[in-house]
Amino acid sequence: QVLDGQYGMYVWPCAVVLAQYVWWHWEELRGKTILEIGAGVSLPGVVAAKCGAQVLLSDSAELPKCLENCQRSCEVNGLSSIPVLGLTWGRISPNMLLLPTLHFILGSDVFYEPEDFEDILVTISFFLRKNPQVQFWTTYQERSADWSIEALLHKWNMQCVHIPLDTFSADKGGLAGSALPGSHTVQMMIITMKESAGGTV
Repeated sequence: QVLDGQYGMYVWPCAVVLAQYVWWHWEELRGKTILEIGAGVSLPGVVAAKCGAQVLLSDSAELPKCLENCQRSCEVNGLSSIPVLGLTWGRISPNMLLLPTLHFILGSDVFYEPEDFEDILVTISFFLRKNPQVQFWTTYQERSADWSIEALLHKWNMQCVHIPLDTFSADKGGLAGSALPGSHTVQMMIITMKESAGGTV
C-alpha cells in the first residue's frame, strides 16, 4: 500500500488515543489555551476545542497541504475561527513569538522520523521556557526497539511521565486500531520542564 508522503493527511491511531485523553480531561482543558503541533487532520485539537479550550493548530510551514487540511478539519467541525499556523520544528519564527500564553501542547505521532526528534524537542523547549507550567501531551507508536528520546529530554532539561492507556480507557481493542500498514502499539506521555531544588528551571 502506498501512502501520501505527507503523513498529516491521515488520522493515525495516535491521534485517536490522544483525542481520547483530551476528552477524558475535558474539565481541565475548558478555557485553557492549547497549541497542537504537527496537527494534520487535527483530531485532538478539534476535540479540545469542542471541550471549550482556546485552540491553535499548527503544522509545518513547508507543507501547505497539511495546513489546508487543518483548516478543512476546522470548517467541517464548525470551528472555522480556529487559527492555523505554519511552524517549522527547530526554528524560532515570528508566529511562535506572538503566541499567547499556553497551558497545554498536543502532539500525536510527531516522533515519527528520528532525524526530527531533536527539532521537535527544541520547539517544545522554547514553549516550556516561555510558559514553564505548560504540559506537552503526546502519543507515539513504538516502531523500533531503539526508539528513545530520554537523552534528548535530559539535554533540553525536560522530563516525561508515561501514562498507561488503561487509565483513560484507551486500551480497548478498536480504539487505536487502523487500516494503515504497520504495527500500532501506541504509548502516551506527558513532557514538562525539569524542576530544580529551587523550583522550575
